[in-house]
Amino acid sequence: MAQQIAARAVDATKVYGKGETAVTALDKLSIEFAQGAFTAIMGPSGSGKSTLMHCVAGLDELTSGQVFIGDKDLTKLDDDALTVLRRDRLGFVFQAYNLVPTLNAGENITLPLDIAGRSPDREWLGTVIDTVGLRDRLAHRPSELSGGQQQRVAIARALAGQPQIVFADEPTGNLDSKASADVLDLLRRCVREFRQTIVMVTHDPVAASYSDRVVFLADGAVVGELHRPTPQAVLDRMKTLGE
Repeated sequence: MAQQIAARAVDATKVYGKGETAVTALDKLSIEFAQGAFTAIMGPSGSGKSTLMHCVAGLDELTSGQVFIGDKDLTKLDDDALTVLRRDRLGFVFQAYNLVPTLNAGENITLPLDIAGRSPDREWLGTVIDTVGLRDRLAHRPSELSGGQQQRVAIARALAGQPQIVFADEPTGNLDSKASADVLDLLRRCVREFRQTIVMVTHDPVAASYSDRVVFLADGAVVGELHRPTPQAVLDRMKTLGE
């Protein structure tokens, strides 16, 4: 049975600026992200990594081309429909945890659901909280949590609504090696146990090695892939791209 596609971009082009100052961040790029798989996106600075993720996630608009989440063409949705799709089908984890300082961990986790007026699936929410190891920290505010714990809150928040896809932009960039390993183990488990689809932008070969597939970008285009990557194989490939 062919693997289903969770998200894809078709001839995606993104240009910032106009005339002589125009910068092409994505250059007719086409890519697919398989459902229930963990994909890492890598490339030199300015290669289009974050731009690609933000456009596929509906956080930024393409100049031309198409982006699909499942069978929904994001380029044909109005702002309201796009907001609903992001809220109901996507989860986001960023390097800056984006937690609300006046809310405790439990309240931060359920915040998107509360805003949407949706009641969480209590069994699922309990599973997520136990998986991220936050059961005894739910009453603590972000200032009372370590960086790794804050990132786990952000991941739990992304998963709480049972999204089809989780987009993670440098999710371990601010963490020490142990906290990074914990977060990456959790993302790996999300794929293996919860059948989530994970798309992660990273510059770290070790982080990328947790994925099923690494996609390499350069100058806004896909220039290679690695399946079942190892840190050394990723590092070797990155060297050829100039980073």
